[in-house]
Parts: sequence; C-alpha cells; structure tokens
Amino acid sequence: MSSYLKLPKVGNWAWKVWMRNWDVFIKTYKVNFILPFLEPILYLIALGFGLGGFVGSVEGIPYAAFLAPGLISISVMNSAFFECTYGSYVRMYYQKIFDAMIATPLNLDEIIAGEIFWGATKSLINATFMLIVVIAFGLISFPISLIIIPFSFIAGFLFSALAICFTAISPNINALNYPVFLLITPMLLFSGTFFPLSTLPLPIRYASFATLPLVHVVEISRAIALGRWSDLLFLNLIWIIIVSFLLFVISINLMKRRLIV
Repeated sequence: MSSYLKLPKVGNWAWKVWMRNWDVFIKTYKVNFILPFLEPILYLIALGFGLGGFVGSVEGIPYAAFLAPGLISISVMNSAFFECTYGSYVRMYYQKIFDAMIATPLNLDEIIAGEIFWGATKSLINATFMLIVVIAFGLISFPISLIIIPFSFIAGFLFSALAICFTAISPNINALNYPVFLLITPMLLFSGTFFPLSTLPLPIRYASFATLPLVHVVEISRAIALGRWSDLLFLNLIWIIIVSFLLFVISINLMKRRLIV
C-alpha cells in the first residue's frame, strides 16, 4: 500500500502535456465549444422549466434555480471523468502518445499529472459555458456566481484523478463502462443534483456525504450560485482537497505501475 502513496515527482514539464492536449482541443473547437453551450440549454428547458412547472419550488426557490448548480456540477464531473478515462486510455493505448512523450525529457509522473491538469481544465471550460447560459436565464446570483469558475478546476482535478485510477486498472477500454455505471450514474442520481438530499433516509445521506465526491461539489456550487453560505461548506471543501491529493498520488503510482510493467 505504501508504494501507492509515494509522492510523485512533478515539474514544470507537466504543462507541456497540458499544452499538447490544448492544441488538439483548439483544432476541433467547433465540436468542443458548441456542444457544451447547447447542453445546458436543453437540460434547463426540459427539466428546469418543463419538469419545474410541475415541481414548483424546492427549498423556497424555483426548481430551475435549484437545478442549475446541479447541472453545472454534473458537467464538471462528466467532462473531467470521461476525458481522463476514455480520452486518456485512447491516448495511452491506441495512439501511443504516452510512449512518444516518455522519449522526451518528460517523466511518467509529469505525463500523468499533465493529463489530470488537462481534465480539470476541461471541467473549467464546460462549467464556464454552462455558467454563461444559466446567468443568461437569470437563475443564479451574479457576479458572486463567477467563483464557480475557479472552483470547477478544483472539482475537475478531483474527478480527473479519480478517473486516472480507473484508467490505470482497466484491462481494456470496455471495462471503463463499469465505473461509469457503478459510480458515475449513482453519483448523478444521489448527490443532491435533482432533489435535496434531505429527502433521503439519514443513513443514505451520511453514506453519500462520506463517499460520493459529487455531493460536496454540488453543495459548494449551489451555495455559490444562490448565495447561501453555511459552516458545512468548509467541511465540503476540506473533503475535496484531502481526497483530491490522495487520489492524485494514488493515480500516478497506479498508472506508473501499469506503464512500466
């Protein structure tokens, strides 16, 4: 177990990996920018205003305003997780990009760290687009809601590191479906995104708080978006920081073990 907690050696070269992925991203900007912009519009119309017409208000606010921070959090999770699972696996196994980069002054720690930083950046980009949409609909407080943008990078870092852990242990790309169905989908449903966690039985609420990263991201995003601050938000942030650091270290060591063997 101690081998998985060995601190990585990450230098400035990790940003070269980030820059490589950014350059590829920009070359396909039409797909990468249009879809994140349209997605929140569709969700808000279908769920926020469509379903919200039947639900009415939740915790004293319109359902669309309650839902909007949850949608941003889901986008943060999905963009980072899928980028660092399927995206990283393709770059590692099929495109052999990791093999090419290791022939440069980059070390394995920097390559993997660069992938995680890039996944966090994808979360920031998607969260920014979604934030623009929900602000345009007048659903969240402005300008305080802009704090969600830097926070989305922190949250994206958490999900990117988590994703790399699964990428490192998956025998093939199809095996990545397991964490999607067994972890991402439950988080999507039971993290307070579509309904308050207070409606769930107490044991499930405690279990969600202790084990599901998205719960903490949603709580902080909703507090920022609606201007509702509480002392518990500090615990949410501490949870994210501690788990992010642990997953970052573990993910790099797991991936190194896979690539070296």
